[in-house]
Amino acid sequence: MTEAIKPPVAAPAGRKRFWKQADVVPEAGGYTVQLDGRPVRLPGRTLLNVESRALAEALAAEWQEAGQQVGGLFRPEDLPLTGIAGSMLERIPAERDGVLESLLAYAGSDLLCYRAESWSPLARMQQEHWDRWLTWCREAWGADLHVSEGLMPITQPPEALARLQQVLEQASPAELAVMGVTVPALGSFVLGLAAAKTDVSAEELAACATLDEQAQMKQWGEDAEITDRIAALVRDVSDAKRFLTLAQAA
Repeated sequence: MTEAIKPPVAAPAGRKRFWKQADVVPEAGGYTVQLDGRPVRLPGRTLLNVESRALAEALAAEWQEAGQQVGGLFRPEDLPLTGIAGSMLERIPAERDGVLESLLAYAGSDLLCYRAESWSPLARMQQEHWDRWLTWCREAWGADLHVSEGLMPITQPPEALARLQQVLEQASPAELAVMGVTVPALGSFVLGLAAAKTDVSAEELAACATLDEQAQMKQWGEDAEITDRIAALVRDVSDAKRFLTLAQAA
C-alpha cells in the first residue's frame, strides 16, 4: 500500500519540490492526483479526488509546474486550484452553515451599496458600473438591496437577505468554494455571486471592485502598489472562475 502525500505547509520562501511527476488516476468514483505514484491528501487527510477529469488534469498540471523554477521551490500560491479544491472537499462539507453565514454577511454590507456623494465624479462611475449588478441581483435572484451615500451602515431588507440565503443553500460545493474566494476578494456578495453565475470576465469584476482606487490614480497618477493589488485580484478571480468551469465540465 502506497503512502499518501499531504500538501506541505510552505514556509514564506517556499518548500523544495520533492516529486518528479504528477498524474491523474481514476479512483473512487472520480480522479485522484498522484505524485510519483502516491496520492495527494489534503490537510484533513481527504484524498485530492474530484469528479471532473478536466479539473483533475488541471490540478495535476499545477502540481507538475510547481517548483519548476525559482530554485526548485514552491509555495501555496503556486497551487490555487488545489486550494479551492481543498475548500470544496473538506471545508464546505464540514463547515457549510458557517461558510453560508460568513458569505451572507457580505450581502449585509455589500460594497456596491455604499456610494460616494452624488455630486462627485466617483458617484457617477459607481452608478454606471454598479447599478447594472444590483439590477441583475434583483431580477435574477429577487434580492433588492438598498443603496446609501457615505459609510454609515445601512440595514438591508430581511426579504432580500433571505433570497440570497436561498441562493447559497442551493449552491453546489464547487460554487460555494469559488464564492469563498471571489466574495471576500471583491468585497461584494453581488460581484462574487456574479463571478460564479455569469460569464463576466475577472478583469471586469476587478475593475468594478476597485473604482475608488482607479479614481485615485486618475487624479494623482498610477500607483504601483495599487496596480499590483488589482493584478493579484484579477488572478484570484480568474483562478476561481476557471476552477468552476473545470469542475462543471462533463
